[in-house]
Amino acid sequence: MNPELPKLKAALREEVRAKLAELSGDARAHGGAHLCDQLRITEVWKNARSVLLFAPLANEPDIWPLAETALSANKILGLPRFKPSQETYVAGQVIDLAGDIVFGKFQIREPAASCSELPLDGFDLVLVPGLAFDLRGRRLGRGRGYYDRLLAEVRGAKCGVAFDEQIVAEVPNTSHDVCVDFILTPTRWLQRSG
Repeated sequence: MNPELPKLKAALREEVRAKLAELSGDARAHGGAHLCDQLRITEVWKNARSVLLFAPLANEPDIWPLAETALSANKILGLPRFKPSQETYVAGQVIDLAGDIVFGKFQIREPAASCSELPLDGFDLVLVPGLAFDLRGRRLGRGRGYYDRLLAEVRGAKCGVAFDEQIVAEVPNTSHDVCVDFILTPTRWLQRSG
């Protein structure tokens, strides 16, 4: 592994966080709404029988409305749930957004422990958060590797979700970093180029 890689990733995280801090609340809200609208009309979304979404943090596009859309369309809906005993994420099935959601270890919404666990290789579509993406599908996460371990088990389409400001020329990566197949922003639906 390139000894400079951690420094390059840290610098890129800082650069993208600064760009995100400049986005207004209105820009975030409109961007999230456009992003959801764009995804709903794609064939990937329409054809997916099962989807793994994520509960967005404050600086991420708000894809939460897609959870209700998925349930209304009778899709199997999963959300990541932290499993402390293994220091990893699993997928929990959500049937009732009002009753099945709790705040997990990192104060992120996730399925309650009573929700059935779903196999990660059974999802047709997985929406993926990240701090940055490049056009080759490489993703920069928050640095703990949780999502890379989760994505390593996914067999369905992996779609990175981001604001346009999070698309960069190049994301430094290692062999354990998992690429996404698509990237969705408020203005673009991109298929991995390499």
